[in-house]
Amino acid sequence: MKVNFCLPIVSMNGGIRVAAIYAKALAQKGHQVVVVSPPPMAPTWKETVKSWLKIAPLPYPSRINPSHFDGLGLDHRVLDRWRPPTDADLPDADVVVATWWETAEWVNRLGPAKGAKVYFIQHHEVFPHLPVERCRATYRLPLHKVVIARWLKDVMSRDYGDDVVDLVPNSVDRTQFFAPAREKQALPTVGFLYSTAHFKGMDVSLEAIRAVRQRIPQLRLVCFGSVHPSPDFPLPEGCDYVFSPPQDQIRNLYARCDVWITASRSEGFNLPAMEAMACRTPVVSTRTGWPAEALESGSNGYLVDVDDVKALARVLEQVLSSSPEEWKRLSERAYETACRGSWEESARQFEQALLRACERSRRGEIAGKGV
Repeated sequence: MKVNFCLPIVSMNGGIRVAAIYAKALAQKGHQVVVVSPPPMAPTWKETVKSWLKIAPLPYPSRINPSHFDGLGLDHRVLDRWRPPTDADLPDADVVVATWWETAEWVNRLGPAKGAKVYFIQHHEVFPHLPVERCRATYRLPLHKVVIARWLKDVMSRDYGDDVVDLVPNSVDRTQFFAPAREKQALPTVGFLYSTAHFKGMDVSLEAIRAVRQRIPQLRLVCFGSVHPSPDFPLPEGCDYVFSPPQDQIRNLYARCDVWITASRSEGFNLPAMEAMACRTPVVSTRTGWPAEALESGSNGYLVDVDDVKALARVLEQVLSSSPEEWKRLSERAYETACRGSWEESARQFEQALLRACERSRRGEIAGKGV
């Protein structure tokens, strides 16, 4: 197949990473893959003035951000400026893949020769900071949907009346995320991903951690993130924060922890939770994304309701206070859960979903037409 990927501004976020994994896997299978994305938007005059006055650095210092597409050897075409791609920017193909709500609008406007139109959905993008009605409208476009979690497939059926949706779950790279069996540490350690996005629930995580620290004063904290800590979400004293760690070092951060906390209010999948478990670190999570589907409280991790700080603190303390034998059982079951699938199998399913889109396009069920 000839496959076009239509991406937003590339970066180091999880959604871009998953798209990069599938683009690379398809290329390795012998498919012709082209990736198109816009460069970062030019800074506004206010941002430029602040930079001159050294009040704040420019938000995008270069034409293209570091991203998970770096070094993959793919045909990645960065547009001349930030704008939607046109037919002239992409080769004719069998399939063209949109990768989030805005790119779905772009792909929908492309001519049929650019391929059967696919919408790769990694979250239900209906957040207040986005144009909600435009986002909802993209899920009604005549595109073949591929989702990463069962809850997203249910939403597409219940809210948008589309029952012909492929579920291709994410996986974990066990050559990158792994750890030998280990014992519970003498110094209890909690890890988490730092994010300032409201739906990630950083405020909830920090409040729960503060509550646990009152009862376990020696609690050690380890976290990493792709943004610098904000005054809105100040890190607790003594927290070991690593900014944008190299990908091959993240597993060591997971493996330093006795428990990983994730308090998201909404998640498409939550890859860090799976990665932590692949590094034998039990996860305490709110009932969102993949953890809600994969965790069984007390068996391979713990689930609590969204925004329930007290419950989150209680189960954090429970894991940290468990006996060495109880903790090791929890660690081993977490590891087994994370290792059930593979990116190779997910890539095979993604390839099959694209072939199914081609068939549906030929039958006139979705937009686009293979060449």
